[in-house]
Amino acid sequence: MKEHYQGLGHVAVYTGDMDASIAFYEKIGGTLSRQASLSTPEGEKKLALVSFGGITLELIQSPTPMPMVEGNVPHFAIYVDDIDQTAAAIRAAGVDTFMTPEKNVLPELFGGLENWFFTGPSGEQIELLKML
Repeated sequence: MKEHYQGLGHVAVYTGDMDASIAFYEKIGGTLSRQASLSTPEGEKKLALVSFGGITLELIQSPTPMPMVEGNVPHFAIYVDDIDQTAAAIRAAGVDTFMTPEKNVLPELFGGLENWFFTGPSGEQIELLKML
């Protein structure tokens, strides 16, 4: 079965405001590749694909609020080469939603890592991650 897997398709992120989410990810280096909408019994569902940090995010604006329940993805991580420089660039782009005042340095976890979480416009958590 493993021979059939080709790689990560995308990570889905619910948003309350599609335009704000697209603008946010473009501001921090993402690229919008496609947008679409889908008619559902509840109303129009807006979809967008954004390339960011080597992955594709599928932004989803549902016509009804999406509850956070077991099985939702609590965050996604992007590998970076320098946490401090990346955080500085994100702040220079006008985003300062870091969840702690400083990065975490965890030398014993998974062989050592640094990370720093910030949030997107719909509360999604994004982890900057550097393995040591």
